[in-house]
Amino acid sequence: MEAQKPKAQAKPSKKNNAPGIKNASWVIAICAVIAVCLFIFWFGNDMHFDEDGHPQNIWGTIYKGGFIVPILQTLFLTVIVLAVERGIALSAAKGKGNIAQFVAKVKKCLEVNDLAGAHDLCKKQQGSVAAVVESALISYEKMDKDTVLTKEQKIANIQKQIEEATALEMPTLQQNLPIIATMTTLGTLVGLLGTVMGMIKSFQALAQSGAPDSTELSTGISEALINTAFGIATGAFAVIFYNFYTNKIDHLTYAIDEIGFSIVQTFAATH
Repeated sequence: MEAQKPKAQAKPSKKNNAPGIKNASWVIAICAVIAVCLFIFWFGNDMHFDEDGHPQNIWGTIYKGGFIVPILQTLFLTVIVLAVERGIALSAAKGKGNIAQFVAKVKKCLEVNDLAGAHDLCKKQQGSVAAVVESALISYEKMDKDTVLTKEQKIANIQKQIEEATALEMPTLQQNLPIIATMTTLGTLVGLLGTVMGMIKSFQALAQSGAPDSTELSTGISEALINTAFGIATGAFAVIFYNFYTNKIDHLTYAIDEIGFSIVQTFAATH
């Protein structure tokens, strides 16, 4: 008689507590299309130049920055779009209420062994912190009913469940942040490349025999300055947003660690 294979338990579907853009490549592609269209049809429009081709306003001056400008604009727009996306995602991950108040209320429920009340708080709060707490509470109740494992094993299982739930939430919180961090360096380097290319054009104009070509000289200087400005702006915004969102993630992680420690300590004290 063949031994029956144990049926695989159906895994519950994981709700996305930090919604966001899963693949940022299409964001970069769309930003590149927008940047090229702006460069050609707006910055390069004839109304921004006089009859001799000299820029009449800031838009024409930007156009004189050369082909590096749309590349820098792509990086700049990508930083802005992903920064807005991370703001929305982390706001959803935080949940509907104040994290500190939520943690304090869950602690009070645990102190009086009101697990049902703690579950209700998680359902109202939602978000990544609530998801980890909900998972820990389920493990808490399971270990509470278990009569086989030792106390130390039960505590270890609860800790393991908290760690696994946290590990599932962290990638969604940090999603797309590495791209923003990359833009910090990439924007500055591309801007520096444009600056060098602009200065090369300027020195070529100065190196011509006779009187220097003022048009070529001004064009080279404009290209250098415009690319420098875009590169600095891209790097600055990327640094600001990266540090800001990293700090928000640290606060969420601290809240998860705090409530996880409280759940484990409560179980150890009451069993």
